[in-house]
Amino acid sequence: MIGKIVCSKAGRDKGYFMVVVKNEDDFVFVCDGKERPLERPKKKNIKHLQFTNTVLSEDSFKTNKHLKKALAVYKSTATFKEEP
Repeated sequence: MIGKIVCSKAGRDKGYFMVVVKNEDDFVFVCDGKERPLERPKKKNIKHLQFTNTVLSEDSFKTNKHLKKALAVYKSTATFKEEP
């Protein structure tokens, strides 16, 4: 699951795309490289995330700069439909 791109469905970061950097039971830690840098990941409940089918390579999220660039490329090509 590490490296998977997710979209937040709840909270202040609703609608933001992020990358899973760590798993822990029913929670994951996510980063976006800007609001949530790799040094300070956000702990999110899995039920508050919508998982995409895209997985980034480890080189794509090695630094905050690389992570922001990878997410920007993904955002420009992806569309997000919220579940009812």
